[in-house]
Amino acid sequence: MFATRRLFSAVTKKSTGIYGLPVHPDPRPHLIAIYNDTLKTLEKIPSHAVYRQATAAMTNHRLNVVKTTEDIAKIEESLDAGQIEEVVVQAVEELKLVNKMLEWKPWEPLENPAPKDQWNYKFNEHQ
Repeated sequence: MFATRRLFSAVTKKSTGIYGLPVHPDPRPHLIAIYNDTLKTLEKIPSHAVYRQATAAMTNHRLNVVKTTEDIAKIEESLDAGQIEEVVVQAVEELKLVNKMLEWKPWEPLENPAPKDQWNYKFNEHQ
């Protein structure tokens, strides 16, 4: 038992090395819950919205990696999005953004038409 406890403590991460970002004690279940909440909330956004499509694809991919991989180092390597604690922060922030998008409804038509030539840029040929 003593050898097992020493071995476990030797491989347990003590710090993320990132100021203000503590080591998460059990990130997998936390990530799975956040990703499921994100996907559930995304269902409230129309299916034609590009934001919903892109975010659902990314979230499903990450959820699949987290569900099918027990090893945190392998999850970090597969996701290539930083340490697992950073991935948790990203997931929390994405869920917040989904809720803001529901409030903002960017998929709806503009209340006022865009000004003519708003997106046409003319470059000075003498630069």
